[in-house]
Amino acid sequence: QVQLVESGGGLVQAGGSLRLSCAASGSIFRINAMGWYRQAPGKQRELVASTTSGNSTNYTDSVKGRFTVSRDNAKNTVSLQMNNLKSEDTAVYYCNAAVIGFGLRAYDVWGRGTQVTVSS
Repeated sequence: QVQLVESGGGLVQAGGSLRLSCAASGSIFRINAMGWYRQAPGKQRELVASTTSGNSTNYTDSVKGRFTVSRDNAKNTVSLQMNNLKSEDTAVYYCNAAVIGFGLRAYDVWGRGTQVTVSS
């Protein structure tokens, strides 16, 4: 089994910064993509940012220039640095990883989520 544990959410004023971290543990042979999704009340879950094992990155348009995703392949961790936060960034943020386990079985793993609240 593989688990993702997130940390770093909280309450911040508009214009402030937060850093989210996510650590994967368990029977991991390799992790392909890792990233962050978010879900605001009444809205669908959306991709915020993702990174491949080769450190290529992808961002949703609304966070480009403000958020930075990074990963440490040796530690199986991914982080999301969020700057210049806006009220519309308020959501539950979920870590996601595309994991290849021992035996080469593929898993799509989700963390439990961490709340980010931006006050205006």
